[in-house]
Amino acid sequence: MAAWSDGYWESNEGLRLHYRDYPGSGDHVPVICIPGLTRNARDFEGVAERLSPGRRVICVELRGRGESAYAKDPMSYVPLTYLQDMEALLRELKLDRFILFGTSLGGLMTMLLSLKHKSRIAGALINDIGPVLDMKGIERIKTYVGRSQSWPTWMHAARFFRETHGEVFPGWGLDRWLIYAKRVCKLNPNGRIIFDYDMRIAEPFKAPGGETDFDPWIAFRGLADIPLLVVRGAFSDLLTAETLAKMQTEMPLMQNVVIPDVGHAPTLDEPEAVEAIEIFLKRVAP
Repeated sequence: MAAWSDGYWESNEGLRLHYRDYPGSGDHVPVICIPGLTRNARDFEGVAERLSPGRRVICVELRGRGESAYAKDPMSYVPLTYLQDMEALLRELKLDRFILFGTSLGGLMTMLLSLKHKSRIAGALINDIGPVLDMKGIERIKTYVGRSQSWPTWMHAARFFRETHGEVFPGWGLDRWLIYAKRVCKLNPNGRIIFDYDMRIAEPFKAPGGETDFDPWIAFRGLADIPLLVVRGAFSDLLTAETLAKMQTEMPLMQNVVIPDVGHAPTLDEPEAVEAIEIFLKRVAP
């Protein structure tokens, strides 16, 4: 397992936010990884372990997730506030150039960052999201986000996820679901396994029109002329094949890969994703 250290930065209103910092050797452009709605830095463990021997990898935790502080106002759990938090991180890190990897919500954040920081973005990977969000996927996410649950053991949690999310990764055995459980959950002070995020992130998300508070197509076009890889799960109910085709038409030089037998969202550890990322990084300036 690759070594990493804890890093922290402050939001504009003083929230203490957390990231994992995987140091890399050489002069390669660092990668900043931004996870999905209910996820945290552990989502990118596989990516970081593969890339960090050669380049620095920074896996952020948005407010209300993982080791990042929970917001006082739940209505701050929206993309434009996350954007301000990410800009505070960029000021803290003082990076002239970086590559962005964004899964789901993190992909939306990648698009938003391109509107103001395009000259600093050496390349971008968007994982299973696009300018059009399929309402089937949105409604599915709304059924579970913000729903507090707990389990007595990690194995109980793994079985729960296999039963409730089995259609996303139909080929997984219980061992993979155990890894998944340990990425999305934590042990609370009472010894119970619980989700590792503030349940109140659901409040703005479930509000009418709460999925995005900006024009996603305008944000997507901010990535024009930047090396771009879009990853889609073949069974995705959030990024449709039709939307991916429209994105490809909009940006003909965009690289895309469809991960077979996977829904929303690929882990980026699948062989097809690993190969696509290797090819993508060769297109990006060192």
